[in-house]
Amino acid sequence: MRAPAYLDHNATSPLRPEALDAMVAALRAGGNPSAVHSAGRKARGLVEASRRRVAALAGCLPGEVVFTSGGTEANNLTLSGSGRRRVLVSAVEHDSVLKASADAEIIRVDRDGVVDLGALERMLSQAAEPALVSVMLANNETGVIQPVGEVVRLARRAGALVHCDAVQAAGKLEFDIHGLGVDYLSLSAHKLGGPTGIGALVVRSGAPLTPDRRGGGQEANRRAGTENLAGIAGFGAAAEAAQPGLSMAPLRDRLEAALLQLAPGARVFGAGAPRLGNTSCISMPGVKAETQVMALDLAGVCVSAGAACSSGKVQRSAVLDAMGVEPAEAATAIRVSLGWNSESGDIDRLIGTWRDLYIRAGKSDIDNARAA
Repeated sequence: MRAPAYLDHNATSPLRPEALDAMVAALRAGGNPSAVHSAGRKARGLVEASRRRVAALAGCLPGEVVFTSGGTEANNLTLSGSGRRRVLVSAVEHDSVLKASADAEIIRVDRDGVVDLGALERMLSQAAEPALVSVMLANNETGVIQPVGEVVRLARRAGALVHCDAVQAAGKLEFDIHGLGVDYLSLSAHKLGGPTGIGALVVRSGAPLTPDRRGGGQEANRRAGTENLAGIAGFGAAAEAAQPGLSMAPLRDRLEAALLQLAPGARVFGAGAPRLGNTSCISMPGVKAETQVMALDLAGVCVSAGAACSSGKVQRSAVLDAMGVEPAEAATAIRVSLGWNSESGDIDRLIGTWRDLYIRAGKSDIDNARAA
């Protein structure tokens, strides 16, 4: 049976062989990393080796890496633990940022989904107290890359701290926390070929952080709870494998060129801004996203309609709403996201199925018009 063409890496990326091997080895080794006996010391060695690998990916010191259960926890930990009562977040952030602070103020974005720096500057100038600014590095739906360096420059002028959700950018875009200049940076293993249930918050040395849970003194008293040894080992292996980087832009560009040619009126959202080379959010005029996702799935091609959500249902995209996309057009948008195991043949399968669906949809419209 032919394997599916998996093109939904922004939802989760298949587990890399290196990560699987590291996890199996960690599970066989066992041991609690906090124990002082030989098994505990061996487990601690695995944790610290993985911490160094993740630190290399983020361009930070190993001691700045705090392992968490994933990107959502890392984001929540920052927004609740920075000590800043005033929080500013961009309109296109992941829900784990947008919903982490009930009183967060929203920074608007332009029609390409890029944060409005003028609006941010005005908001910061109105602050009665120093704020926390949270702006992602790259968007999960459109792949649009944010001007984080400019955000930091404005924030520093106003005495604000800066958090950056780099979950989608890690392994796809070269960066480091000190080059970006941010105080906090969130990562997640399963977006780059590691296991689910493990992530990290990188905390710049000297940046404040109050833990949101109480217990043992793990992670240098910043995140209580016995470390997820197998998950951490898999994360470290995936981070190391992802570091060389793989340019997926040629495949993405070929896909977009073909779909735009096949369907006049199709639109690539965020095309006017810098984007990750692996992500395309594109519309098929007149055909609902749900219909496209199901048709592609039946043909063995896995894509999504916007961000993956816990209910498994297709929901209206808050990102496209923030970009000013009309609801009817937004409802026809799908997200294609490539990853470490994507191949040219996967793109060919998607193009062929998309073309057939578009032709059928056009024929159906003609038949309906004749019947009327």
